[in-house]
Amino acid sequence: MKRLFVVLGLAMSLLLLAAGTSSQSFASDTHSAHLLAHACPGAPAGFAYCHAILLDNGRPGGSPSGYNPSDLQSAYKLPSSTAGSGQKVAIVDAYDDPNAESDLGVYRMQFGLSACTTANGCFSKVDQTGGTKYPRGDKGWAEEISLDLDMVSAICPNCHILLVEATTNSFSNLSTAVDEAARLGANEISNSYGGSEYSNEVSDQSHYNHAGIAITASSGDSGYGVQFPAASQYVTAVGGTSLSKANNARGWSETAWSGAGSGCSAFIAKPSWQKDGGCSDRTVADVSADADPSTGVSVYDTYHESGWLVFGGTSVASPIIASVYALAGNAGSVTYGSYPYSHTSSLFDVTSGSNGSCGGSYLCTAVAGYDGPTGLGTPNGAGGF
Repeated sequence: MKRLFVVLGLAMSLLLLAAGTSSQSFASDTHSAHLLAHACPGAPAGFAYCHAILLDNGRPGGSPSGYNPSDLQSAYKLPSSTAGSGQKVAIVDAYDDPNAESDLGVYRMQFGLSACTTANGCFSKVDQTGGTKYPRGDKGWAEEISLDLDMVSAICPNCHILLVEATTNSFSNLSTAVDEAARLGANEISNSYGGSEYSNEVSDQSHYNHAGIAITASSGDSGYGVQFPAASQYVTAVGGTSLSKANNARGWSETAWSGAGSGCSAFIAKPSWQKDGGCSDRTVADVSADADPSTGVSVYDTYHESGWLVFGGTSVASPIIASVYALAGNAGSVTYGSYPYSHTSSLFDVTSGSNGSCGGSYLCTAVAGYDGPTGLGTPNGAGGF
């Protein structure tokens, strides 16, 4: 009988892990007692998973309890109230969020941001071929969509927003959606997803090569290690930090977040603007922003959820950086992710924290100047983009 209970207990544990319901896959940097839940389960080869992480495992509150637009604008010294007009930020995700526009409306109304609707031309939603035959809904990816739309609104409330929904989370469909976002006139495209690197990514990264468009990709949520499309030389790879209020001149402090992805690509060549000596190929990341779920952001989502939630993950950081590019208005003239490398004075250098074990090198440890988990640093205004 005892052996039977042991076997049953082991089987139940394996089922919970397979279902993606493990309460915490890594320790958060600041509040280890929090429960964390990945919005999207791990994906097989050829597919991506979203990088959103829900704080406290889906126990929503009746009001916002994460960082809000004013917090993020303050932390990164952004000209959000005056810049961004005429810019279109695209969000590429998989599956459908049927409540995307209405949830976005609640978020923006809560924080006094102007309405962004289909009716007034600010918001648009299309499938991966530009039509309105939306894919099936998915709870986890809908959380990702709400997170992305809310972060664009928080950073660039004057921007127009384009949501492109891929039919599935295959790289084939997601890359088709990226191409469609470019065709529809996006100035910036954010991709808050990733998956294991694979040899054909060298050719597949062509879908992220759109001159005159700033394309961002989140670095991952599993700590040290590289994912695609963040590995692409055509994107700005966005790492993650823990962002906290502080009694200093800035009013905020940051350390590298333990979950951010970083390292050397296994397949993609190093772009000319990267000069770090510890990696002969493409190094991830380029820049970073808040990603620690324990210092997470407020998000409003009602598709199989009940309202206000708090999210972290580099899914937060990617749309933040895409929207800072929109505030700068330079996407038409920048060369892929190169611009921050020659404008480091407009970035906050992050010099402490780690995301794993790599022999203590800069590839997994924040140091002065460039490092893997946080890249060159986080925005100090929009001048670095």
